[in-house]
Amino acid sequence: MVVQSELEKLGLGIKKIKLGEVVLEKPLDSEQKHSIEQILIPLGFEVIDDKKSQIIEKIKTIIIDQVHHADNEPKMNLSDILCTQLNHDYNYLSNLFSEVEGTTIEKYFIAQKIEKVKELLVYDELSLSEIAHRLNYSSVAYLSNQFKKVTGLTPSYFKQIKEDKRKPLDHL
Repeated sequence: MVVQSELEKLGLGIKKIKLGEVVLEKPLDSEQKHSIEQILIPLGFEVIDDKKSQIIEKIKTIIIDQVHHADNEPKMNLSDILCTQLNHDYNYLSNLFSEVEGTTIEKYFIAQKIEKVKELLVYDELSLSEIAHRLNYSSVAYLSNQFKKVTGLTPSYFKQIKEDKRKPLDHL
């Protein structure tokens, strides 16, 4: 809503707007691009103009959506999801991502999954077995090994540390 409001103040016609993407009715000149950057960057937004950067951001958005918001959807292979949604060969996407981000799509995906595991551990509503199932791990052992490789901690030790830092309400 903020982006839409600011673009309308500049008199720019918006064809389509959705999370992370705006399609304008007309191409921008350099002065308009500069004006948009001057307004949106201080508000915490990033203006991505070139095609490669747009593809990278779309890859990240798809991965984040798959990890954090696709709980009830049937599990598909990540490479198939990316190819289908972005209409590019996976090798092209993978090489582009690695070149620009300095890490692989797989490592980024794993990092997002581990962040989700941390979140679910802190909420303390699911067992480690349920978390492994929800995030499509083949076993609790595999999840635990991957968690330790990324964080340096076991899931149970991470959970214990977080619980130790939380104070009961009667001690505040």
